[in-house]
Amino acid sequence: MTTLADRPNTALLVIDVQNGVVAGAHERDTVVANIGDLVDKARREQVPVVWVQHSDEELALRSDGWQIVPELVPDQAEPLVHKVYLDSFEDTDLESVLSGLGVGHLVVVGAQTDACIRSTLHGAIVRGYDATLVSDAHTTEDQSAWGAPAPEQVIAHTNLYWRFQTAPGRKGGTVETKDVAFG
Repeated sequence: MTTLADRPNTALLVIDVQNGVVAGAHERDTVVANIGDLVDKARREQVPVVWVQHSDEELALRSDGWQIVPELVPDQAEPLVHKVYLDSFEDTDLESVLSGLGVGHLVVVGAQTDACIRSTLHGAIVRGYDATLVSDAHTTEDQSAWGAPAPEQVIAHTNLYWRFQTAPGRKGGTVETKDVAFG
């Protein structure tokens, strides 16, 4: 279990499910629906939902592309972390938010698989968190024109290697939306 002392809680971490990030993403509607189901489940079970929102030159603050997709509406009481780097922990208040909630285990969903999802998963585990990736609730766009594999291969590969991820006193792992147990 987590190496973070006195951090028994789990949180759902929703990364970059923004108009400009997922507009052309693989199986966008299915992934967004799965994330919506998990947000609803977390709220019912009183599990913290923490939202992450990216901005950069191509994703300008407060632009339409920067907005979280209309299917998902953060509650005003739920933390919203703004970031400019791929790793959601890097130069943000995510660590202090999670510490305040007593969170040592993250259930991770969102976009993009080969960028912010991977960076945040690795960032979490090296910082002492357990980090579970929801295998059917993350996505990416097609970047094969730049030499990347097809999106479904990127997603499958990430699920494969994260399924077996471990570190001393910490664990990764994957789970499907239907099997997520926050407790």
